[in-house]
Amino acid sequence: MLRSMTGYGRGECVMHDRKFLVEIKSVNHRYNDITVKLPRILNSLEEGVRKATAQKLLRGKADVYVSYETFSAEDVKIRTDTILADAYVEQLRFLANRCGIKEDVSLDVLCRFPDIMTMEKNAYDEGALCEMRDALMHALEEALARHSAMREKEGVQIKNDITEKNARLSESLREIERRAPIAREESAAQFKNRLAEMLADAPVDQSRLAQEIAIMADRACVDEEITRLKSHIMQFGLITEQDEPVGRKLDFLVQEMNREINTIGSKTNDIETTGIVVEMKSELEKIREQIQNIE
Repeated sequence: MLRSMTGYGRGECVMHDRKFLVEIKSVNHRYNDITVKLPRILNSLEEGVRKATAQKLLRGKADVYVSYETFSAEDVKIRTDTILADAYVEQLRFLANRCGIKEDVSLDVLCRFPDIMTMEKNAYDEGALCEMRDALMHALEEALARHSAMREKEGVQIKNDITEKNARLSESLREIERRAPIAREESAAQFKNRLAEMLADAPVDQSRLAQEIAIMADRACVDEEITRLKSHIMQFGLITEQDEPVGRKLDFLVQEMNREINTIGSKTNDIETTGIVVEMKSELEKIREQIQNIE
């Protein structure tokens, strides 16, 4: 099954009063490039996330975003800076006396200074980290499953498109094959006529003339190119049915197909064949653009 390298997946898990959200975004890339972004407190879990992602994404550039939220009182600690609070109270009372304000400093006023009370996340022991790892991996698996489903869906569309284009290449090649012997005869006749006009009434060695015509026809022969291109087109169809990453295989095969088409175009002097070659090159370029996004 063909898979696109472009996709998005989202997974969520709430476990032991902790919530994990994982988002995966990927685009096409020549190699496998995975970036994991998660809260610093979860740095020890980064390698596990990367390995699990790499097992599912074999090619492409992927960004994995992990967000974490806790609802457990055990995970957080509120620190109060009493020295700073005393300093604020002292200065506020000084200002009140200086400005003739009789109102004393209230707790509500002190709470407006965010640096008096700060929240700190506790360090996690091995047991807590194991629980968090399980929850994170559950969210990651869900995100990867949705991401894979999206890539497979787009892969089906790509496969249908390039299969149709490959079929049109095969049809065009049959036209070239049908036209090839006719083109050789016409080319030989034109060569003979031009030679006759050049030599006029001069004596002509018919044996040498036949030999030159045969050499010219051999140089213009595209039978080998047609045979190889037929094989490439057939292989292309077989490769698209493989259940493994085939993007690089198809990319290499398209290069070989392009080489054979170019050779056919350079050998022929037939206008009809040249027109078919131009159409085939255009169709092949569309295929090449599509397979750049295949894993």
